[in-house]
Amino acid sequence: MMHPHGPGHTAPRPDGRNIDPALGLLEGEGALAKVRDLAGAFPGRAGRLMEAKTPADALARATATGLPTYYDQPLLQEPVWKWYIPAYFYLGGLSGAASVLGAVAEMGGGRAFRRLAQGCHLVSVAGEILGTGLLIADLGRPARFLHMMRVFRPSSPMSVGTWVLLGSGAFSTGALLLSRRSGALGGLGHVASAGAGLLGLALSGYTGVLLANTAVPLWQEARKSLPSLFLAASAASAGELLEFLPLRRIERKMARHFAAMGQAATLVSMIALEREAGRVPRVTRPLRRGLPGALWQGARLLTAAGLGLGLLSRRHRLGALLGTAGAIALRFAVHHAGKHSARDPRASFAVQRAKPRP
Repeated sequence: MMHPHGPGHTAPRPDGRNIDPALGLLEGEGALAKVRDLAGAFPGRAGRLMEAKTPADALARATATGLPTYYDQPLLQEPVWKWYIPAYFYLGGLSGAASVLGAVAEMGGGRAFRRLAQGCHLVSVAGEILGTGLLIADLGRPARFLHMMRVFRPSSPMSVGTWVLLGSGAFSTGALLLSRRSGALGGLGHVASAGAGLLGLALSGYTGVLLANTAVPLWQEARKSLPSLFLAASAASAGELLEFLPLRRIERKMARHFAAMGQAATLVSMIALEREAGRVPRVTRPLRRGLPGALWQGARLLTAAGLGLGLLSRRHRLGALLGTAGAIALRFAVHHAGKHSARDPRASFAVQRAKPRP
């Protein structure tokens, strides 16, 4: 900390972030956030989320609800992720699912599905480039992303996901550039397409595994259904976006079927997540209230509308637009619901009390 007095020193900043640049740099997630109201930056301390104002009140509420708290303070620090991360959830899942469909179309469809395969490779490469940019923006410095590649930790979903993203991007780029060549280069392109499909399957769902491995009550309690939800939503996202590419009729039909299966699986997975996390009713409160609840219900309605239009009418592009909006809303709903779940001072205690004793 910089000393407030003496030559060469400046007055300390009122937000507590008066860091001596000779000792450290203020960078990374949350470091560049501009705080106008210091009390508002800590809603639990300021009383915005507090239901009890005194220790006696806290004790009375704990007795009434059967759930203790630390004077109604949040037990966990909520994630500091900005909008970059849920946007990356969408782009990463979209890229991975497009790689899977591209590999299937190229290996099993032959020349009849060549345009679809090429379109999938293009979507995958574009999504991976944009997604990587969002990750770097959230980390604050490009060097932080490079440092993540210095090690490989199989026990860390973040480390595994970083390498999956890089490997998928490399294979997708090779498939995009070489798959339409002849001879040995074309063969390498087919191999790259197969590799992109395998890694794309992991890329489309690993972010759900990443969230499930946190201590956030909602994400942790939905650890079985969250990865499958992200997988299904990724398939729907890829099929919906491919609707806007210039494809042959048979290729477009295949993409629509891919999107419809993803949309149907998304709706089923949303119900499964609510049932799994709803084992502790307190945990699912963010999915029913406020902004996360509105996004969650909006994602459900938009996905259902997109599925209905895609199957029961000829307004396929309108259905694809609605489905895309639903897929994006779903990622932001899960993101904001997790933040609200971490703020809840009783959610973690409710989970602990609900677990059976050995």
